[in-house]
Amino acid sequence: MTDPAPLGPRVPGWRPPPRPPRQALTGRYVTLEPLSAEAHAAELHRANSADAAIWTYLPYGPYADETAFAAWMRGATAGEDPVFYAVRPAATGRAEGVLSFLRIAPEAGSIEIGHVNFSAGLQRSRAATEALTLAVGWAFEAGYRRVEWKCNALNLASRRAAQRLGLSYEGVFRQQSVVKGRNRDTAWFAAVDGEWPALKAAYRAWLDPANFDAEGRQRVALGALTAPVRAASDPMLG
Repeated sequence: MTDPAPLGPRVPGWRPPPRPPRQALTGRYVTLEPLSAEAHAAELHRANSADAAIWTYLPYGPYADETAFAAWMRGATAGEDPVFYAVRPAATGRAEGVLSFLRIAPEAGSIEIGHVNFSAGLQRSRAATEALTLAVGWAFEAGYRRVEWKCNALNLASRRAAQRLGLSYEGVFRQQSVVKGRNRDTAWFAAVDGEWPALKAAYRAWLDPANFDAEGRQRVALGALTAPVRAASDPMLG
């Protein structure tokens, strides 16, 4: 008798999780609000105008004016996937960035975080990091088994962000798409639900006000806290 074909472990009690809510997700430093042209186009267009380079690796933008940006926003928020959020830091009270859930597959327990577009003023801030941890946290707490992050393989800033969040490097899909007339190789990262308790503790420790000195400098880097959780590191980042 031949041995039976190997199978993955059973997932007892598995039920597909809900789709992302169209309601605010609030943290200590930032709130994620369901994106709306009427509520956010003016503030985001103003924030984005400081640096057109933020559009380099996105498949759309930049936009000539607020009207064009609002038109894109209405189209982008009309469907069920992606689900977009505006990022509103508590420190300024203004919408200064965008992120989304996309490739939402409750039946597989998989969801991606993408369309991340943070203005120059939001980048490298506690609010920016917390915005991403809120998205990761919502997904795992809702019951998703896998949270994905994909980016242009040339976008080292995005690759660093994924690794800093504790998402594991899973490789590069060569010639995965054509964006703005150019080839795109896509780097893949992901975390799985068994890693969430350790990631949650790392996020909480990094975001704690005690982790920052009087000048706002971090005492312990988030990447150092999440490094033990990652199953694989990105070879491009050392």
